[in-house]
Amino acid sequence: MAKVNNYGLFRYLLLLFLLAQCKNQGNEAVVVTKKGEKNYSKTKDTVPKGMVWIPGGLFMQGAVSHDVNAMAHEKPVHKVRVDGFFMDIHEVTNAEFSEFVAQTDYVTLAEREINWEEMKKQLPEGTPKPADSLLQAGSLVFKSIATTNLYDYSQWWQWTIGANWKHPQGPDSSIKGKENNPVVHIAYEDALAYCKWKGRRLPTEAEWEYAARGGSEATIHSWGNEVTALAEMANTWTGQFPKENTKKDGFEGLSPVKTYAPNGYGLYDMAGNVWEWTNDWYNSNYYHELGLENRTTLNPEGAAKPFNKNNPYAQERIIKGGSFLCNASYCASYRISSRMASSLDSAMEHLGFRTVKGAYQK
Repeated sequence: MAKVNNYGLFRYLLLLFLLAQCKNQGNEAVVVTKKGEKNYSKTKDTVPKGMVWIPGGLFMQGAVSHDVNAMAHEKPVHKVRVDGFFMDIHEVTNAEFSEFVAQTDYVTLAEREINWEEMKKQLPEGTPKPADSLLQAGSLVFKSIATTNLYDYSQWWQWTIGANWKHPQGPDSSIKGKENNPVVHIAYEDALAYCKWKGRRLPTEAEWEYAARGGSEATIHSWGNEVTALAEMANTWTGQFPKENTKKDGFEGLSPVKTYAPNGYGLYDMAGNVWEWTNDWYNSNYYHELGLENRTTLNPEGAAKPFNKNNPYAQERIIKGGSFLCNASYCASYRISSRMASSLDSAMEHLGFRTVKGAYQK
């Protein structure tokens, strides 16, 4: 799928926080949406290198009642049970992705030539074709800007020709010396290609959220409820977004993986640093359709099809975890229940992934 190379067009496919008005309804029921995996008793020798075993269990997915920053599409909270699985202890790094590319000669979406005929299929009919000078391979890079309008996120994103995983800030930048940073500018199909090579898969949204809790219940963040600990626990934007970053947490941009303390399951960066792909379609109605707190969904794989009520052209997957750009005054997306929609061909400076593996996945 081709990438949109002009932000005036790309805004139609950019991340949208969608608000879904949900009412409590439903009967006691169990909904099975995925073939359950058997319980698995791990031993030290059976845990894949670089992963940790996440024991299965029941949890309440969605925003907890005392989260004042919760958005409507994080509600209503609903019962979910997931089987155990393995998960990467940290986001896939530049070093790990480099090994994949070296062995497969894979070319990421951000590095490929643009096909306008394919790209325009994702846009409203009649959208004008950008200048040929803009229809070149590239990706979105963050730029700091003084603004008081936090609703127009096009202001701080710049389409940069030559930006990709090897050149995160543009053609003159490099990942040399940043081998332990999470790989970024990764589109959905790029993440899938890596997973296939590794014998893994992307987590479902439910798996990701369950793992982020680290065994805790009803907490807003992966470390608890206190936002005052944010700078010590995660790489986010400290200061006035998007104008000034105080670097109170030690970083202005990406930080190496495992910089901050892990959660209760031994997982790093489940809050901040980079957004992470999940395998679920984004559907504005999904949480509502799951039913109410009296329904338990087993191993949900998300909506059967995408739907964004604000953008009927969107084909989006859910990303989780927030990034180094998340700020309390803007999105506070370092919260466990926070979720965002991202188009399949989106590749950005703050978007990466981690992998999971089922207990009996070969």
